[in-house]
Amino acid sequence: MTAPPPTEPALPGAPALGKAPTARLADVDALRGFALLGILMVNIPFFASGYTLLDMPDPARTAWHDHLASGVVQFLFESKFYLLFSFLFGYSFTLQLNSAAARGLSFRPRFLRRIGGLFLIGVANAVLLFYGDILVTYALLGLVLFLVRGISPRRALWVAGIITGVIALIFLAVAVLVAVIDGASASPTAAERATMLADGRTATEAMRGGLGSVVGERLDSLTTALPLILFFQGPLAFSAFLVGLAAGKRRALDHTAAPDPAAYRRKLRLVQLVGFPVGLAGSLAYTVAGPENLFAPAAHLVTAPFLTAAYVATLLRVFRTARGARLAEVLARPGRMALTNYLSQSLLCGLIFTGVGLGLIGRVPYAAVIAVAVGIFAVQLAWSAWWMRRFRIGPVEWLLRAATHLERPALRA
Repeated sequence: MTAPPPTEPALPGAPALGKAPTARLADVDALRGFALLGILMVNIPFFASGYTLLDMPDPARTAWHDHLASGVVQFLFESKFYLLFSFLFGYSFTLQLNSAAARGLSFRPRFLRRIGGLFLIGVANAVLLFYGDILVTYALLGLVLFLVRGISPRRALWVAGIITGVIALIFLAVAVLVAVIDGASASPTAAERATMLADGRTATEAMRGGLGSVVGERLDSLTTALPLILFFQGPLAFSAFLVGLAAGKRRALDHTAAPDPAAYRRKLRLVQLVGFPVGLAGSLAYTVAGPENLFAPAAHLVTAPFLTAAYVATLLRVFRTARGARLAEVLARPGRMALTNYLSQSLLCGLIFTGVGLGLIGRVPYAAVIAVAVGIFAVQLAWSAWWMRRFRIGPVEWLLRAATHLERPALRA
């Protein structure tokens, strides 16, 4: 599950500008578009199998290519892209603040209405489309971000590091406790495994039913998903909020603001040189060790932000090349309407895998599930390009902006 998500931006942290994006905003939108692909890669297995939420291998997916595809997603995508979305939320929050100040507008009432609208959208998404919704968490944490908006960049980074470290220490403490009691791994007993397999079969069959069955399963799954989101993803997302807030105050993604372009490029290279080895090492340990080894997630929590940062630095460098500029333009279109695309990913996955549509849950090899994700993203690239040529903002962004400003915003470009 993940997150979780300007012209009228994608998620509530994006700036509300009715103009064509500047180069600075285009880079932020392009990063958000890239994050959409990663979010989809991580989320689609939860639609394709009733066993994913239980952290159990699907008995229908035991071939070598299933394990390979699962490993690729764990290695390159898992726990990285909701951090990227969260970072962009915090970064864009500073753009909103600056935009309101420049226009002499009161920021608080508009932001609170936006957060309220996001909360309602998230509740609808969690019940109807995807129990792994992150929007409700974003809305609640957005209020906390608003309260600490005056924090200095240095202190924000310290607090973010402390939050991440505390969560990692909790995982490590649990791993040590389990190792002392049960040995190095947390393998379920035969009875526990049988219960989990039965639960997975029940969830899969429920998802193959009609709308009532699917919604019922969504509600049942929330009891498992919510604690993970609130007590695991939530604190780490807020940590990324703070890093984004610090970066936004320092205009870290704005290459045009750098007094020394050469020094700016060197900083990006340094992030790559540190981020890739550290991040990939943590991902490798996590992927190879598997979910039953509780030490690996602790290492993964600490190293995943490094890999996320390396992805960002690499893309920012690529965007400065001729071909990279074209890539940024392609990615920026879905990024400018990321909230619409985030929700439509859940809608399309539901139509493909649940009984409301084709009912393919549990019937598609893992590698083919990843291919479906790539296909969905390709459709979103084309759809976003078509839409943004004609309209200023995405349809869900239009609704959120109407709630934010209590007016009917212009839609046509």
